[in-house]
Amino acid sequence: MPHPRKLLSISHSYVVKLNRRLINEIAFLGKGEWEVTAVAPSFIHGDLRSIYLEADPNEICHLEAVPVYFSKPAHVLTYGCRLKVIMEQSWDLVHCWEEPYIFSGGQIAWWTERKTPLVFSSFQNKSKRYPPPFNWIEQYAMNRATGWITGGQTVVETLKPRKGYSLPMRLIPLGVDVNHFYPSVDAKHQIRRFLAWEEKGTPVIGFLGRFVPEKGLDLLMQVIDSLQTPWRALFVGNGVMESSLRRWAKHYPEQVRICTHVKHSEVSQYLNAMDILVAPSQTISNWREQFGRMLIEAFACGVPVIGSDSGEIPYVIQDAGLVVGEKDELGWVAAISELLNSPSGRQELATKGLERAHTLYAWTSVAKQHLEFFTELLNK
Repeated sequence: MPHPRKLLSISHSYVVKLNRRLINEIAFLGKGEWEVTAVAPSFIHGDLRSIYLEADPNEICHLEAVPVYFSKPAHVLTYGCRLKVIMEQSWDLVHCWEEPYIFSGGQIAWWTERKTPLVFSSFQNKSKRYPPPFNWIEQYAMNRATGWITGGQTVVETLKPRKGYSLPMRLIPLGVDVNHFYPSVDAKHQIRRFLAWEEKGTPVIGFLGRFVPEKGLDLLMQVIDSLQTPWRALFVGNGVMESSLRRWAKHYPEQVRICTHVKHSEVSQYLNAMDILVAPSQTISNWREQFGRMLIEAFACGVPVIGSDSGEIPYVIQDAGLVVGEKDELGWVAAISELLNSPSGRQELATKGLERAHTLYAWTSVAKQHLEFFTELLNK
């Protein structure tokens, strides 16, 4: 009987246990054929908070904690020498969930044994000319790589023409844990009681994500101001726009709730309290929506979605929700009003979204596609 293949997957995002859902699903599906090890920081300064490595008693893969340095911003994050020691072991394939142009991506490319296939996962969907040393790092990393994975069509369109990206490539979306994100009437009632809202009443418009300008909060506040249909609004997240959002919310003390301390493990409950999820992301000079994880989490919870046409959003939603031009304020008013006024319309989109979550975005499907790609590269 052949020995199992050894897979090493590295990502600073693995510091959060829910972000290790993919690698654990890969370990589960590959049992007997793959031995899977994940490397995560023992501590990291995140965008919004500092995070110690989150333990998971149900971990299936082997988890290695390593120190990292200069973790904010992620472009200059570097791994400690403990990672180098790990990478000197015998691996059949190294999977790097770091962008190939940042310090850690180059570092992993440098430390990967020459005979070992290296696969990058990239979500860069905005064409950029990187200054030195980032352009040199990208060139080196992609010259060293064996293949790459992307989560979206806009990433393919952006990177495929770029030097170094003519390698084997596979488009595999992000996934959602459908055992954690699912429709729950109990969660809906619980959160609405917590928010001091009657359980049955005016529909709730929901926003989930960072409170930053590029997520479209200015547009959303203007759109809500223009609504003629009764509404309530629930904002879940945090960020630099919290103060301006709270100033605006003072005009609607009974209709608006802002929740800034929701753990990711609690997000599914808050999603279930929403009747519509809106994602009015706005393209800016150096960013457009790269995927929109909140969309597939809403799908899995049976919550209809409305998204802008920024970046990857239209490809994620397709016919399972409504897509509105990111600058089309009147279009946003019409789309939100349409769903507020139509329980049957909301139910139709909820059904489509739920089906899309289970067929395309369930972690089992996503993990299977990763293993198929890794096997294909090793069998070349």
